[in-house]
Amino acid sequence: MNTKAKRINDFGRDHVPGLVLRVSVPFMFAQFVNVLYSIVDRIYIGNIPVTGADSLAGAGVCAPIITLLSSFATLIGIGGSILFSMRLGQDDKKDAERILGNCFSTLLLFSAVLTVVFLLTKGMLLRWFGASDITYPYADIYLTIYTCGTFFALLSMGMNYFITAQGYPMLGMVTTLIGAVLNIILDPLFIFVFHMEIAGAAAATVLAQLASCLFVLFVLYKKSMPVPLHLRRPELTLVKRILALGFSPFLILATDSIIIIAMNAVLQYHGGPGYGDTLITCATIVQSYMMLITSPMLGITGGSQPLISFNYGANKPERIRKIILCVLLLCIGFTTFMFLVSRFLPAAFAGIFTDNAEYIELSVWGIRAFTMMIIPLSFQYVFVDSLTALGMTSLSLFLSLFRKTTYFAATCLLPLAFTAASAFYAEPIADGIAALLSSAAFTLVYFKYLRGTGRLVQIGMGKEKAAA
Repeated sequence: MNTKAKRINDFGRDHVPGLVLRVSVPFMFAQFVNVLYSIVDRIYIGNIPVTGADSLAGAGVCAPIITLLSSFATLIGIGGSILFSMRLGQDDKKDAERILGNCFSTLLLFSAVLTVVFLLTKGMLLRWFGASDITYPYADIYLTIYTCGTFFALLSMGMNYFITAQGYPMLGMVTTLIGAVLNIILDPLFIFVFHMEIAGAAAATVLAQLASCLFVLFVLYKKSMPVPLHLRRPELTLVKRILALGFSPFLILATDSIIIIAMNAVLQYHGGPGYGDTLITCATIVQSYMMLITSPMLGITGGSQPLISFNYGANKPERIRKIILCVLLLCIGFTTFMFLVSRFLPAAFAGIFTDNAEYIELSVWGIRAFTMMIIPLSFQYVFVDSLTALGMTSLSLFLSLFRKTTYFAATCLLPLAFTAASAFYAEPIADGIAALLSSAAFTLVYFKYLRGTGRLVQIGMGKEKAAA
């Protein structure tokens, strides 16, 4: 593979709209493909004869734990790639290589510790997160097998950020495409041919993540890469800086787990025996649909972060402004399209998971409720991720936590005043309020740091200093 021939993106000089499309769209597609891991699993699980609905509810209970595991890859991957991109913008490849090696070794340590911790605590976690006596056995089987593949999941996801950060978004997309295609092939084979049922879905996912992991390491270890991967002993000072930069996106994903946990627990409690499992099954379908919106949006905004960080390191505020505008327009276009889809085609999506008329009707209503404010949500995603790429992690963290806190409070309080199903309205309430706040906050940052074309204020990156 000739990586030099494929690297066609100059983050500091290429025409901005074309550059954003070449980098963000493959990353968006990669995230869309990545979400197929869980959605394809859920589709096949929901169609298992006799036990499909209970198995799907069990997989839904596992979702927040899987999200929590994945957030650790984001902690290192985004935190490290932002600092990595700034170093490339300053033409400091030696320090960039040091950052890359430290991220790799830190992910190795994290994956080992997390595997042990989650295997020891999975029974307690599943009960806390809404598993009933009926759904617990399915959730336990799925989570046990998935957790054993934590090493592959964290390495493939966390290190893939550094492929895109070096100007190879297409290779980053191939990483997730390999895993998703393999997962789609293995799922029906393991579930229906080998009769492994929900265990087969988990095993297919782990093998798919293994394939992605091997591809990522193969690409990064090639000497033809601008900054090849070398294993380094973790340097505490540098690791702390990486964790500080990655903490905001990590907490964003980790708190997603809390929201899902709260939703499942509230639906189980207020729905009561029997109907609680029905609500969780439908919530799992609705959340799968939302992943088709939020994951590609994270791909668009996440793909733009290396561009923003690179030009921040190179002190080019004019390019930063253009990048953010292009990314915002791209997100608004995407969410507008998905809003229309959610109005006209939700029944077709729900029908992929189940043929039960009650589940489909409730899921259609839930999809339409969840997506009421997805267009304004574009502003939240773009501005928060842009602030993170600029090193303003405290502000981005506050904006993210404000949305999640609003979401959590609405999830818990709405069923007290209305019915259990009213918890589905927590999503649009939080999205609308958060979009207004993040837009106001970013406007202040824009006028303070990005409006002029002079010197950019460097914000506590350790080595960085204001460029002339």
